[in-house]
Amino acid sequence: MSEETNRKGYRKRGLFQSIFPVEHDFEAMLASQAEKTLECVYTLAQWLGKIPLEEPQLLQQMEAGVDTMRYNMEERLLESFSTPFDRQDIYSLSRQMDYIVNYSYEIAREMYAFGVLPDDAIRSMADALLQGTRCTAAGVRAMSTDRKKVEDLIRSARRSMHIIDDLYIQSMADLFRTDNAMEAMRKREVYHHLRDAGRALRATVDILHHAVVGLS
Repeated sequence: MSEETNRKGYRKRGLFQSIFPVEHDFEAMLASQAEKTLECVYTLAQWLGKIPLEEPQLLQQMEAGVDTMRYNMEERLLESFSTPFDRQDIYSLSRQMDYIVNYSYEIAREMYAFGVLPDDAIRSMADALLQGTRCTAAGVRAMSTDRKKVEDLIRSARRSMHIIDDLYIQSMADLFRTDNAMEAMRKREVYHHLRDAGRALRATVDILHHAVVGLS
């Protein structure tokens, strides 16, 4: 997209918003939630590095805090006559980021409850999730100001998603070859939730891309 087309798009939105002003700064709300999502995934990655594993109380608190942020945003959406971009994208972007946080806490919760110690596959998937979430959070911050940067960040986030998928398949193949059925069952639950978190990241990135196109 040319710089001239970008300017025309911003002028068009400016005219609409001068007639129907946006009551709430949804982009700032999404950016704040994205930062909290990144903080949560970072906390998970750090938590995995501390043996013996501790009860993930901090992740539980962070999950509750992000839930509150999402609920507040949903209330503002219901109150607002106009939004800076499609309200369905705002809602879905917030919801999918919340899923990333939900799964991050669930991974830690199950590992602690089931007595699963982090292995190379778990750490590597968590690291890829962290990298993808870091790119996504940066993309949310830049979504209305630098489309080229957002597109680059989206490509980087998608590479992280592919890494998670590849690691999941390989780690599951390794589990199927083990003789310890109970250990395999416990780890399978953790691997599966890490992949679920990766899928939530994928959905988040897809919605972000759709929103950025709509802002153009």
